[in-house]
Parts: sequence; C-alpha cells; structure tokens
Amino acid sequence: MQRLALFHAVLAAGLLAGGIAGGASADEATWKAGAARVKITPESSIWMAGYAARTKPSEGVAQDLFAKALAIEDRQGTRLVILTMDLISIPREIRKWMEREVEQKHGLAPESLLINVSHTHCGPEVRAGRAAEWDLPAEQGARIQAYSDGLRLKLLAAVGEALGKLAPAKLDYLHARCGLAMNRRRPTQRGFMNAPYSDGPVDHDVPVLRVTDPQSKQVLALAFGYACHNTTLGYYQFCGDYAGYAQQYLEEAHPETIALFVQGCGGDQNPYPRRTEELAQYHGRSLAVAVEAALETIPRTLSGPLALAFDEVPLDFAPPPAREELEKTAAAGKQPAARHARRLLDELAKNGKIRESYPCPVQVVRFGGDLTLVAIGGEVVVDYSLRLKRELAGPAVWVAGYSNDVFTYVPSLRVLKEGGYEGGQATVWGSLPGPFAESIEERIVGKVLELAGRK
Repeated sequence: MQRLALFHAVLAAGLLAGGIAGGASADEATWKAGAARVKITPESSIWMAGYAARTKPSEGVAQDLFAKALAIEDRQGTRLVILTMDLISIPREIRKWMEREVEQKHGLAPESLLINVSHTHCGPEVRAGRAAEWDLPAEQGARIQAYSDGLRLKLLAAVGEALGKLAPAKLDYLHARCGLAMNRRRPTQRGFMNAPYSDGPVDHDVPVLRVTDPQSKQVLALAFGYACHNTTLGYYQFCGDYAGYAQQYLEEAHPETIALFVQGCGGDQNPYPRRTEELAQYHGRSLAVAVEAALETIPRTLSGPLALAFDEVPLDFAPPPAREELEKTAAAGKQPAARHARRLLDELAKNGKIRESYPCPVQVVRFGGDLTLVAIGGEVVVDYSLRLKRELAGPAVWVAGYSNDVFTYVPSLRVLKEGGYEGGQATVWGSLPGPFAESIEERIVGKVLELAGRK
C-alpha cells in the first residue's frame, strides 16, 4: 500500500507541476535512457520448452536468443528497467531473485523492474522442476538447472549495463497494426479446439516506444509489442520465432538500435499459417514492417514523470476433485491427467490440503498522462487487453501479458466458461490445481484499476 501511495503521489506531483495538463515540452521533460543486449542461446544441447510431445533435446541453432534491457530515468530520478527475453517463461523464483539482486546492486525497487518473455516455443526449458514433472532423462534436470543459474547472471549483467549507459534521451510513443495473429479457439460441437478461428477476438495493435538521442537523432532503442503466441515453429533448433525475426530485421535496418519485443495478451492467439521457418521469417517481416510503419506516424512525445506500481493479486482456484476422484484418475494411468492427479495427491499428503490460490503479479507504469503500460503475469488471453483499453481509456494504453511470472493460462470469464485448453484443460500439464474460479477476471482488472488510480 505504501508503494501504491507513492505511485499516486508521484503522478499527482507531475500533474500539479503542469507537466501533464500543461503539455510540457520535450526540453522540459528530460529523460535518460540506456539499452543493452546479451546472448542467452544455450551452448550445448538441452531440453526445449513449449511442446509436451518433444522426445529429445535440441539439435542446433537456427537463430540466437537474446535478453535485452531498456533502462529509463525521468528527471526526478525515478528509474524503470524493461527486461525482455527470447524464452518461453520467466519463473516466479527467477523474478524474485532478480528483485533482490537489482535492489541490492542498483537500488531498484520491485516496481522498477518489468520482465517480459516472448514465449517462443523454440527456446530452452528454464524450469528445472519440469524435468521431474515430465519424466525427462535424469541428466536433463541438471542441465536445465545449470542453464537457469547462468541465465540469472546474464540477466543481471544486462540490467547493470543498461543502467550504466543512462544518457539524455527523447521518448516517443507510436503505434500501427499487424494482421498475422488469429484467434485459435474454434467452437465445434465437441467444444473448443485449437484451430484458426477468424471470427474470434484479436488485438492487432503494435505499440512502439522509441528512444532517441536528442543530439544525434540516433534511435537507441525500439520497444514494440504484439499479442500472439510465438508458435509458428515446433522443430528442435533454437529460434526466437516470428518475434525473434522481427527484432533481427529491425536491428539490421537500424544498426545502432536495440529492438525489444514485448509479448502482449496472446494466450489465445496463434500466427497463421504455421509450421515452417519461412513462415516464421515472413511473420517476423510483417511485424517489423508494422513497426516501421508506426515510425512514419505522428509521435506522441512522452513528458513524464514516471509513476510505478507493482503488486500481486490472489487468483482463486475452483474447488479441486475429491481425494477419491484423484486416486481414481491417478490409478487410470492415462497421461497427463494421471500424472497431474498424482501431483495433487502428493501435495495433499504433504500439506494436508491443496492450494486454494496463486499470486499473480500485476504492474502498472505511467509515463505522465501520455502512456499507461500494464503488465500481467501468466498466459493472458486477448480479452484482458481489449477490456483494459476500454476501462483505462486514455491517450495511449499498452497491455502486456507473459510478465514477471508465467505460471499457466489466465482466462477471462468468457474463456473460463467456454472451457477448452486455455479455459482450464492446460492445467493438467503443470503442477497448479486449476482451473481458476470465476472471480479471476474481476480480480485482475480490479487490481489493475487500483494500481492505475482508477478505483
């Protein structure tokens, strides 16, 4: 609550000073910014994340994977670091480790660190616990843990490098549209199946944050978003998928620029068509062209100040099956349901009960009155982006999912009631009880509005 009060106090101070209501000039609203990148491609073969049907570890590299950090400081000294990664997940324990380390080494509070992953399905597994959950070969658990340990140090180094590069900068918000995503929840007589559904909701917005050196006019960084799974590919080579190619093409076109992809609320969106590297490159080119198109539009120059808020909201699970039903499912031997039932029985035996909720991270960043950036944990479906853009209705609203902790799918109430993979079926592949209770959407939206000062 203290951090929330500070968030509102900072925002109010900016308003009273006329920096927002008065439309402060770029000269009055001085920013500092710095950007850094580090390669995070595994140096040896390791199990890959994203598809339970995988039967072997990686077999080479089609495209290197990167972590990228964008540090921003307003003229009051408030700092924000946006850290993006070409990975499927940011586990909760890595987020918590990063919080401790950046606060100790750089004086950054938790609300000053925003971590987002592209959710590429052609990256390494970073969750060491999955080795036991999926009955992987014994050595894979050690390899995943070693990679995860090394990853933490690389992420910390990238943050430090970006902060060390802080220098005067100009910040602009722009946006365009890209049509590569399509809703993947097709209604059928047997329920919702994972297939292209052209009548389903989408969010084709491509928000862009441009960071420019005010003296040389050189673009230092381009942070851009899109709401779509990175699932064009499913082979055994490391690759950033369409988002990786979009970043690559932008950096080739702007050699002095670091391009950062911020995954949106793409939990129920897929790139179509799929399955080949050529299509991943094609989709990446489409997204890069959309960013280039945004750069041709009239920018909204951000005036500041930064106002930051971060909290966790408990998402309740629906009541789990009774012990007898779990024992019956576990004994049936049908994977993955039997394996999931055994996990819940183990939890019941160890703790005397099954978890009733999960803490979902929610983050709000305000660039004065010009831009609101919302970041929500989990695989968030597109309904959240569409709703929050309506409810926050301001000059510019950017909503990201896959932020700070990717724990499972986060359905809206609509998706939860419809069922299907994103509606609750996917939970059998992990360790959470699932599915969630019907309070999920109002809990998350309510927390966003609270942190944004709207309730």
